[in-house]
Amino acid sequence: MARKSALGQGLSALIDKSSVNEISNGFIAKLPINLVVANPYQPRAQMNPEKLVELADSMREYGVIEPLLVTKKSENNYELIAGERRLRAAKLAGLKFVPVVVKEATPKEMLELAVIENIQREDLNALEEGLAFQQLSESFKMTHEQISKKVGISRPAIANKIRLLTLPEDIKKGLLEEKISEGHARALLGLKSEETMIATYKIILRDKLSVRAVEELVRRLNKGQMKTKKSTNRIIDKKTLSIETGLRERFGKSVSLARTKKGGKIVIPFKDDSELDDIVEKIF
Repeated sequence: MARKSALGQGLSALIDKSSVNEISNGFIAKLPINLVVANPYQPRAQMNPEKLVELADSMREYGVIEPLLVTKKSENNYELIAGERRLRAAKLAGLKFVPVVVKEATPKEMLELAVIENIQREDLNALEEGLAFQQLSESFKMTHEQISKKVGISRPAIANKIRLLTLPEDIKKGLLEEKISEGHARALLGLKSEETMIATYKIILRDKLSVRAVEELVRRLNKGQMKTKKSTNRIIDKKTLSIETGLRERFGKSVSLARTKKGGKIVIPFKDDSELDDIVEKIF
């Protein structure tokens, strides 16, 4: 509930009440944009280009509605604390000046505020959240309980998001690019080997499996074999998934390997003679 209640409060949700007066006095209505440098602790790994262009278009017409939060390093150097997306959009819009609120902040506070703002705006991907929480934990020695209180997310959720960082790189990339959801990724963590995770991930993409379907697939794979609805004797295990994935990479995504206790079959479909010729050439 803490997270939901903070949504929509914007910059005010990031500022301690004890420092309101200090920050109000640090407001600069028009700071040259070239004096603002990026936050080295920015947790966001990527931004949607289309949404960035939309925000830039809005800024050209209405200006920057909400000030950026910065810390002053020198007379000609202001380091961004929160507002990375707004800063990028402002630069894209060709603006020469931006409104800012100046606040003294330690490196730890800079990361905390950047994380909190992005979470409140629901701008961070689950993997980006995990990276930020890991940095708070490892670089600044914060416990999961302390992070939980700061960002308004439960302690188990903090731990689960950090666990996402242990996934194979291909799967982390898929999560970051929103090819799969956090639920899919967490289900894959239940598998015992990286090879099986990657093979199952490819099946998720191919068959557009729901989170619940993936959870069931993982449960059955961990038992050693699985029977499908179409063929009550068909076995799906790590070896089958690995071989089938290799065949698809060689012959096409529609290739299927069906193994049973008595044998099995490999099916390589083709649309026309040209595709058939290609398949034959690869086989021989």
